[in-house]
Amino acid sequence: MSHRGPLTAVITTVLGAALGGLLIWRVYRTKRKRLPFIQKVADPVEAPCSEEETWKAVEFTDAVCQYAQAPLQEEERELVESQAPQLPPPVPIPSSEQLLGVKPLMVSSEEEWQQLWPLMQTQLAVYPVLGLDCEWVSVKGKVSTVSLLQMATYTGLCILVRLQTFRNGQQPLPFGLMEILRDPHILKVGVGCYEDGKRLMRDYGLSLSCTLDLRYLALRQSLTPVTNGLSLKSLAADLLNVCLDKSLELRCSDWEADQLTLDQMTYAARDAQVSIALFFHLLGLRSEAGPASPSGRSYSELTTRCQGLVDVPFRGQGDGDNRTADGEKRRRMPKQPTLESPEVGDQQVPDPRKNNKRKPLGVGYSARKSPLYDNCFLHAPDDQPLCTCDKKKAKWYLDKGIGVLQSEDPFIVRLLFEPAGRPDSQHDYYLTAKQNLCVVCGKADSYIRKNIVPHEYRRHFPTEMKDHNSHDILLLCTACHGASNVHDGFLKQQLAEEFGAPQGCEEGVRLLEDSDRRRVRSASRALITAGNGLPEQRREELQALIKNFLNMNEEQELTNDILQQAAGLETRIFNEAYIPHGLKVVRAYATKGLKGLMELERRWRQHFLSNMKPRHLPPLWSVDHNHSKFLRKYGEDLPIKLN
Repeated sequence: MSHRGPLTAVITTVLGAALGGLLIWRVYRTKRKRLPFIQKVADPVEAPCSEEETWKAVEFTDAVCQYAQAPLQEEERELVESQAPQLPPPVPIPSSEQLLGVKPLMVSSEEEWQQLWPLMQTQLAVYPVLGLDCEWVSVKGKVSTVSLLQMATYTGLCILVRLQTFRNGQQPLPFGLMEILRDPHILKVGVGCYEDGKRLMRDYGLSLSCTLDLRYLALRQSLTPVTNGLSLKSLAADLLNVCLDKSLELRCSDWEADQLTLDQMTYAARDAQVSIALFFHLLGLRSEAGPASPSGRSYSELTTRCQGLVDVPFRGQGDGDNRTADGEKRRRMPKQPTLESPEVGDQQVPDPRKNNKRKPLGVGYSARKSPLYDNCFLHAPDDQPLCTCDKKKAKWYLDKGIGVLQSEDPFIVRLLFEPAGRPDSQHDYYLTAKQNLCVVCGKADSYIRKNIVPHEYRRHFPTEMKDHNSHDILLLCTACHGASNVHDGFLKQQLAEEFGAPQGCEEGVRLLEDSDRRRVRSASRALITAGNGLPEQRREELQALIKNFLNMNEEQELTNDILQQAAGLETRIFNEAYIPHGLKVVRAYATKGLKGLMELERRWRQHFLSNMKPRHLPPLWSVDHNHSKFLRKYGEDLPIKLN
């Protein structure tokens, strides 16, 4: 610089100022082009920075200033252009202990919301997901409007919004709050959050979108033991080892009080904080690292893992007004992602599944009153073990005089005749004693039978594959049985799509409403009830309609007996296109012969293993049970006769 003349110094100063101004202008234009909220999610400048990252930013600014004070060579200009701000490294996810350690913040006015709004925006820029829950007051069984809305970010920051202060137009609802709730690029996670959204819409006109019920995610990820059900309290205990206080005193406390107690605030906040902790746990995101990018693009990464579960209500009994025995608000249970019933003509075809009332997981199931396995043994005349059976069957052989009692404990009956078949070896499944407990969680009471291959498929199998199929009947507790049924619904939908075997449209309905017969019945009833009170032209039209349907001549008279018969006409007719879903699926697999049906059997068994992860299966239980025996006995070319 000492060798440069005055002209060089002036040029250097002008170029430096121009470059600095250009950089500032480009940053300003970039920020102005972004949308006020959604685009800020993708803005790395808004992401929270540590002290080290702040000093790095200062050093970068100093470097730009130094370049602006000297004439730039071509290589230096390229270097400056390559120094654009880079995305910060992945942001670690706090542990559940850290999340629950953050004290909640109360919002009772728009001014208080505006103070917290920038902080929430900044944190949503890193992970666009909120833990969400609501609280309300129930008086004599009647549910009041939502009193409190809890929202927690990935850091554990929990904002408690006292919605009753915005009721009846006392104050306008904060615009930022409405934007967050209806933003389709921010996930709202919790237990029953879809139903909470319906309440918010009903009570305050707040639209809640992009919800995800954690119960679905827990079932899909197959990380939940479901020994205690799928309530938020159970999930927190099973997955996070966190005990939520669900005492009656707190749950049913006055959420509309002028001042909420510290216990109330902590109770409400923990529901939202635990929800977001569960979300990250179920997706396998740990506190050590975050997603590849902390920008708004991580929304697509998160939703990809939740595909098919967003904005899907969890189906069950009740409308969410009540509380369950384990301390959770009773929620609707899932509606499985299935095709809606299409309309046929002017009639909507009913979904036959709606005749079956859906139950919440583990609620309403009729548990067995006696053990399934008595573990009695049948022996051949030469004392070779044949199989195990229940005591009632074993005593039947004794009562008929075709068996003799060999032992009381264990209960062994030796047959006096040659059995139709003998086991291939002494390591046969049917020779093993079975325990009377849930094969998934090991619970030893309140268990019921579970058909691993659902009856709607098994019933159409050929006789050769229907005999001795107790291998596919296992014991599950009521909670595991309910969870397994949810998983079965997903596989049934897959089979329906793969083989064009719908469960809820015209082809899947046995009886259809015949519009012609219904019009004739209506016309007959009109003529009987209205009689001569109808206009002449209308009466003639109705009579012609009936005569045409009954193939009567115009001269023939419609007597009262004929009208009475037509008025009682059955309007439902058999659907000739009707093929049961199960039969259509079995037919498709049967085209491959015996091996095809074994493939279907294997698919259901593997589906049960993969989703429920049973830890207490009977010895020798296998996805290929009896398959090699079938092939040896019947051969691959066995003619398949479906039932």
